[in-house]
Amino acid sequence: MQRTFIMVKPDGVKRGLIGEIVNRFERKGFTLLNAELMTIERVKAEEHYLEHQDKPFFGELVDFITSGPVFAMVWEGENIIEVSRLMIGKTSPSEAVPGTIRGDFANTKAENVIHGSDSLISAEREIANFFDILSIRSNDNQYGERKSS
Repeated sequence: MQRTFIMVKPDGVKRGLIGEIVNRFERKGFTLLNAELMTIERVKAEEHYLEHQDKPFFGELVDFITSGPVFAMVWEGENIIEVSRLMIGKTSPSEAVPGTIRGDFANTKAENVIHGSDSLISAEREIANFFDILSIRSNDNQYGERKSS
């Protein structure tokens, strides 16, 4: 079983798309291991988009992802990274096929509703960047909630 990091971006949260996106992953048979509504600090956003730091749009990307709350999630399932990338669709809404998340909901290339890990290495890095690894699913604690002492 693979794990991946999926994040509903500020535009998706603002437009009330969290439930629709979660439903699509659940209907595909994937398991939600952890989820949290959060506001990303600039330093964490810069770490998240490190591979884009030398590109001209880096600052704009960081500004956008820190502009409002995001809904960060860890999902598990067979071949989930490849399948989730197909479900998400192309980065640009003009290239995203209808029926994909971006094809149905993205407005611009920058405000494209969702982020998903593109490889096992990215998934591991992004999950570790946004979640305490120990809080992610034990067999008796499916959703990673913390138990009080």
